[in-house]
Amino acid sequence: MIIAQEEIFGPVMSVIRFDSMKDLVEIANNTIYGLAAAVVTQDIDKALYVANNIRAGSVWVNCYDVFDAGAPFGGYKQSGIGRELGEYGLEAYTE
Repeated sequence: MIIAQEEIFGPVMSVIRFDSMKDLVEIANNTIYGLAAAVVTQDIDKALYVANNIRAGSVWVNCYDVFDAGAPFGGYKQSGIGRELGEYGLEAYTE
């Protein structure tokens, strides 16, 4: 699934079938990118499982693109160029 492996700047929402929670996490992590992800579900236990196992710089649950200026932002893998915002971002700019 190309859409699940590319770094897409949206607004785009991909809906992909999966057989198990483990399968879902494997699909989400099977990419060289990891800037951000969102989990949309009514089941908070499933949301927490997925959010804690996805390798992305930011993972939102039932929302998207909500930031706290005191928290660092940045991607994993080949996404992003380090950390921005928060104490880590300030340290990066004053290095």
